[in-house]
Amino acid sequence: MFGGGDTDDDFERARDRMVERLARREDIERDSTLDALRAVPRHEFVPTSRRSKAYEDRPLPIGRDQTISAPHMVAMMVEMLALDSGDEVLEIGTGCGYHAAVTAEVVGAANVYSVEYHDTLATQTRERLERLGYEDISIRVGDGNDGWSEHAPYDAAYLTCAAPEFPQKVVEQVRPEGELLAPIGTTTQRLVYARKRADGGLDRETKGPVRFVRMQDD
Repeated sequence: MFGGGDTDDDFERARDRMVERLARREDIERDSTLDALRAVPRHEFVPTSRRSKAYEDRPLPIGRDQTISAPHMVAMMVEMLALDSGDEVLEIGTGCGYHAAVTAEVVGAANVYSVEYHDTLATQTRERLERLGYEDISIRVGDGNDGWSEHAPYDAAYLTCAAPEFPQKVVEQVRPEGELLAPIGTTTQRLVYARKRADGGLDRETKGPVRFVRMQDD
């Protein structure tokens, strides 16, 4: 438990303990994933009033009816996409920027492109990422259904919000043999992994049930 006089060392020790717990999971194996979680200070991405819970393995509210995903979920999503250094990645739903920062630790910040619906949240997140050394992550404000065509094709794309289906424009912006990952569904959500075929279709694999905030659009 943290108190009012927590130091960077306190948070670092808590982060190390979190990563140690995640390393025992069978679905998180890659050193690059664990190293990324160890590198990103999650407490910097949550409201000050929530920092005592920053390294608990659960989602936390960040305002505007949005949440920061649980660390294990971020790790699982990075793991499922098997991201490598240099991969170009599209993220739909920037939120507070935590997932983008973890992804950036794996692929490089200049290779992460993120779309956020709320302009105020995008502005706050840009400032936070710049302060923490992730200024090369690109963020634009807009409807996530449109993706970000200017930087396509991407090696991978993922959604941090639930959608009824993979947005068609996002699918089009992923290269053939590229990967997609998203919580799909409305009342009931499932995490769905897909690989894009040369003909533009998707080979899908449905993972377990999840619960994400719903995707917002125009």
